[in-house]
Amino acid sequence: MERIASHEVPKGAYAAMLNTEKYLKEAGINPKIYHLVKLRASMINGCGYCIDMHTKEALKDGEDSQRLYLSRVWRESPNYTEEERAALHLTEALTNISTNDVESAYEHAAEVFSKDEIANLTLLICQINSWNRIAITFGFVPGSYEG
Repeated sequence: MERIASHEVPKGAYAAMLNTEKYLKEAGINPKIYHLVKLRASMINGCGYCIDMHTKEALKDGEDSQRLYLSRVWRESPNYTEEERAALHLTEALTNISTNDVESAYEHAAEVFSKDEIANLTLLICQINSWNRIAITFGFVPGSYEG
């Protein structure tokens, strides 16, 4: 069955997603956290296209490749700041919201982030989960991202 191509997505829907992206880019989220959140959620959701995209974008923005591939096991790695750990914890909890302890993840985030920062991180996590579902449903091809 032929899937919906990216250029076939209704312009209003795509514009809404891009407006949220614009807001998030201007929200003051630490770029390393921004990339780690997008990559980790994409890993959890099994979105090959987004894993490819966010790995390439993070590397382009100066992220270390070791931190990217260790993000899957961030709890075991000393390579992350406490803020990054809290953001990754919240990412995992909200991405798998029905099976994770959101309360402990929120408490962890509240130790290092303001309420506004938590709100923006939550929106970032919601946004990447939406992108993952779009890319998977429409069959975006992993490895084809050119940023």
